[in-house]
Amino acid sequence: MLQVAFIRESKELAIAGLNKRNFKDAEQAIEKVLDLDQKRRETQAQLDAQLAEANQLAKTIGGLMKAGKRDEAEGIKAQTAELKVSSKTLEESLKSLESELQENLYNIPNIPHESVPAGKSADDNEEVFRFGDIPALHDEAKPHWELIKEYDIVDFDLGNKVSGAGFPFYKGKGARLQRAMINFFLDEALDAGYFEVQPPILINEDSGFGTGQLPDKEGQMYEATADKLFLIPTAEVPITNMYRDVILNEEQIPAKNVGHTPCFRREAGSWGAHVRGLNRLHQFDKVEIVQVRKPEDSYKALDEMVDHVKGLLEKLELPYRILRLCGGDMGFTSALTYDFEVFSAAQQRWLEVSSVSNFETYQSNRLKLRYKVDGKTQLLHTLNGSALALPRILAAILENNQSEKGIAIPKALQAYCGFEHIA
Repeated sequence: MLQVAFIRESKELAIAGLNKRNFKDAEQAIEKVLDLDQKRRETQAQLDAQLAEANQLAKTIGGLMKAGKRDEAEGIKAQTAELKVSSKTLEESLKSLESELQENLYNIPNIPHESVPAGKSADDNEEVFRFGDIPALHDEAKPHWELIKEYDIVDFDLGNKVSGAGFPFYKGKGARLQRAMINFFLDEALDAGYFEVQPPILINEDSGFGTGQLPDKEGQMYEATADKLFLIPTAEVPITNMYRDVILNEEQIPAKNVGHTPCFRREAGSWGAHVRGLNRLHQFDKVEIVQVRKPEDSYKALDEMVDHVKGLLEKLELPYRILRLCGGDMGFTSALTYDFEVFSAAQQRWLEVSSVSNFETYQSNRLKLRYKVDGKTQLLHTLNGSALALPRILAAILENNQSEKGIAIPKALQAYCGFEHIA
């Protein structure tokens, strides 16, 4: 969440940033925070003054009792009793103000980086890079949802029987190709200096609030209501929450972690031809890279993460482009996001396969993730990226590499999956 000190010192900048996001009632939201903060500070000052007065009266009473002035001491005790009642009222008021302030801050998104373009939707995103040639397919080329049936490598009907729509079975060479991609992505991350972790796939509410999935995306997550746990929408959540309520030492920074997990998203309200087949699922696998960096290093780290994802796609021989998301299309917690899209030749459309983002201090302020600088604690920056999400990568590999003889497997994956073609 935003820091109150930042809002207090840079009110106009905060309002301008929220307006770039097309955040409704930006000025009113900021003014509400400032009003609550002012009341909170005034209440805290009153409480501190009363506690100090009560402390001083206690010392006075002690002195009077020692001097044998019991009646005078008893008279002052009445004052301390009144102060206790008044202080308790102020404490309750302070707690209420702090809770309301926190709630308001939770509902305000991050301020976009200065490089974020203005805009309202995906149509306003800015293309910043493109790689590779669009493959020319043969006349009988098919979209992936037909190819997976033809080669019997992904079964949506069986998944629907066992779980429901959007929970496919991967079979035979389809399952082996999934495993190959996971291992390839993990090995590439390890070669780039990331530390592998295998995190839980269920999180508690504190973790959801820590990385900003709550309260923003509560309706998009599957919930285990009996235990008040949520199935993760991405490995970013448990991996970043490893550092909740942590103060890192200099030698622990940068922290670079990678993890593979299944991911679960309700995708409520999604329908239409653009979500056919593997294009949008309720359960899918993803390898996620997460970094914790000093503020002065975080945008260099973001560029490194972008280059890492570029390298993966180029080794997979997939044509791709990179978009810098506009203010209206950014995630709630992000300060700057780059989306990677691969071209799906049979569908003749771009498919998003990765988002790489810098959250600056937005998550770390919620997480209380800090490090010491000259004896003082300072918030760190958090970053994450998909490296990569598997379903649409698989869809693009199947569609772009198809021929009359079958589907060619990218050279980078052949040693991992043990075959060169699906035929």
